[in-house]
Amino acid sequence: MSTARLELPDSLVSTDWLAGHLDDERLVVLDASVVGAETAAGFRWLSGLDAYLIDGHIPGAVFADLLEEFSDSDGPYAFTRPDLFRLAEAARSTGIDDTRTVVVFDSGLGQWASRLWWLLAAGGLDRVAILDGGLAKWKAEGRPLETGFVAPRPAASVTLAERPSWWADRAEVRRVVDGEASASLVCSASRTDFTGETGRRDRRGHIPGSVHVPLTAVVDRETNAFLPDAPDVPAGPDERVIAYCGGGIAAAATAFALRRAGRRDVAVYDGSLDEWSSLPDAPLVSLSA
Repeated sequence: MSTARLELPDSLVSTDWLAGHLDDERLVVLDASVVGAETAAGFRWLSGLDAYLIDGHIPGAVFADLLEEFSDSDGPYAFTRPDLFRLAEAARSTGIDDTRTVVVFDSGLGQWASRLWWLLAAGGLDRVAILDGGLAKWKAEGRPLETGFVAPRPAASVTLAERPSWWADRAEVRRVVDGEASASLVCSASRTDFTGETGRRDRRGHIPGSVHVPLTAVVDRETNAFLPDAPDVPAGPDERVIAYCGGGIAAAATAFALRRAGRRDVAVYDGSLDEWSSLPDAPLVSLSA
């Protein structure tokens, strides 16, 4: 087999492309699924590992733990992004190294795959793509599934170099809100979370000046595939866009769609509303009154 690196046709690959490359040893396929559940202690995010093991996954896919391995478990909020050292360790634990190409998918609407893609791409990994339509499209087409655990292949070194402009922090968002910096704020939370009618946080609503671009504006609910047209945001082609949601997950899908459409300056506010709403002096707009 050729030792040349496996090149991707795009940052979004089709089920046909993946099916044709599943046996390629240069490819790492990752299931990044996370599930939400109401428990006696309230709502909790749970690992998608059980569904991966029992319900099945794409043959050869390795499970990527977004809750623990690909997040900072010591961070103040769920899914706090890891530092570059932890990200590299997590990547190597799934079989990623400098010789391999990565395709990520999930069992949801693509938001979890988008989050993992964003983490890896923002960390400097170039050969990484999202499977368009994810597991739902793969299953709808009658393609094979595999159950049980798939052990990652041993990985050599992985070279990462952070792209800091891909992330926004609360200080930058505050400067935008106060008119001291220029950027378009895009909220990817649900409609009712955006308006403040619903929400799991003590303070509800959206950051002032935000436009609403939910996950369903970038993903087709019937096929789970990304929509062909980029979401509409009121910003010039070179203006910075900062996407946020509850915890930086759905925002990653919106940010991915915008970057893929050619926008060069797109960032994810990692803390998102989990952080912003916890700050007593951070303003929120509620339309539910």
